Amino acid sequence: MANGFTVEATEDPTRIEEGALERFQVVVFLSSTGEPLGSIQQESLRRWVESGGGWVGVHAAADAMYDWPWYGELVGAWFRRHPSVQRATVRITDRDHPSTRSLPAAWTWTDEWYDFHDNPRGRVQVLAVVDESSYQGGGMGADHPVSWCHQQGRGRSWYTALGHTKASWSEPLFLAHILGGIRWAADSD
Repeated sequence: MANGFTVEATEDPTRIEEGALERFQVVVFLSSTGEPLGSIQQESLRRWVESGGGWVGVHAAADAMYDWPWYGELVGAWFRRHPSVQRATVRITDRDHPSTRSLPAAWTWTDEWYDFHDNPRGRVQVLAVVDESSYQGGGMGADHPVSWCHQQGRGRSWYTALGHTKASWSEPLFLAHILGGIRWAADSD
């Protein structure tokens, strides 16, 4: 029970159905691309989040369920394209959020830098942006969010575009970023 909570991992979409979600505070979509949920699971997830459940999306969670408008609201923005994996500078725009308070104001990080179909600013609270002048191939311009959060009904949604590389998952600052996002989504920050 590390960090005060228990984790159950699954790739079984039937785990996201009526009654099955009630015992959880947060559901994490960890690079879940494509169409992982059927209509029954979609409606179950929507009702659960809207009634107070927490949702966390990591990296490719923004590359999923393009035909489901509510999911687009939940994730905040859909993936469009990315250049090759490379180092860049992430600028923390909210130093008080639990997912960013342990990060340096300018954080050099290696990742697969997602461009999104549209900028989520105005619909979400942007926590961090990537400086497109610090890498090659960016396509969003001077305001390029990579982590954000927002209320979704009575629930909470937190997303980070970071986490593509295997090395990310042993990096303490990145793990603190994820843990802070989970805690915030669970409303236990």
